[in-house]
Amino acid sequence: MKAVKLTLAGIMLAAAAFAAAEEAVLKVSAIPDEAPTELQRKFAPLGQYLEKELGMKVQFVPVTDYAAVVTALDSDKIDMAWLGGFTFVQASQHGKVVPLVQREEDSKFTAKFIASTASGAKTLKDLKGKSFAFGSASSTSGHLMPRYFMQKDGIKPETFFKNVAYSGAHDATVAWVASGKVDAGVLNASVWDKLVESGKVDMSKVKLLSTSPTFYDYNWTVRGSMDKKLQQKITAAFLKLDAKNPEQKAILDLQRASKFIPTKADNYKGIEAAAEAAGLLK
Repeated sequence: MKAVKLTLAGIMLAAAAFAAAEEAVLKVSAIPDEAPTELQRKFAPLGQYLEKELGMKVQFVPVTDYAAVVTALDSDKIDMAWLGGFTFVQASQHGKVVPLVQREEDSKFTAKFIASTASGAKTLKDLKGKSFAFGSASSTSGHLMPRYFMQKDGIKPETFFKNVAYSGAHDATVAWVASGKVDAGVLNASVWDKLVESGKVDMSKVKLLSTSPTFYDYNWTVRGSMDKKLQQKITAAFLKLDAKNPEQKAILDLQRASKFIPTKADNYKGIEAAAEAAGLLK
């Protein structure tokens, strides 16, 4: 009987160890606002940094579309996600989620309106009767806020433009405009700047028309059921990133961040109001 008890105890200890090992994996995802390979490249050094800081494995889980991130968070299939402001609002309506940090730049984010040089447009008003592309329908900077600002200026996309399309991602919008698939489009300011700086935009074919007013955008959000201590450790790890440290600066540069700052759900009330005004919340 004693041997049986020892065996059972051993099994229970093994099971507990296995469960602990299972819990020691932080599953992270991101809205697919750029090509999958680019998202993986940007996240890799950050993932390695978080593993060291948290003392647990960090696994990146790619998804096919914006809605899949919301579903994965809601069903606890992932623990943390890089969300746009609108996606965060959608996730908040689906279940309990907690925004932890955002880049300092995300407190004053903008969108860039671009056009093909062949269109001859100098302003948005010059695009009447031409074709226009948003990014993903769930994108904050590639759809929701640009639509909101255009409507405030009296431009209703579906009647102002000849046709409205959705490219699915910011870099795809630039490619569509450059190729002549559409006359103009709008995208995340950070992605536009990155593409221009890296020489991936043919400025003989694409030009910048204007920049939107500022708004809150991206953040790192965790599932609401996550242990509070782990939430605090993750927050501390992001806030600790320092541009004066060469290794950490490389991580920040890939994230196009000067530093990370704490954020809160109330920061996204303006986006929620814009989404309601545009009839995009169900």
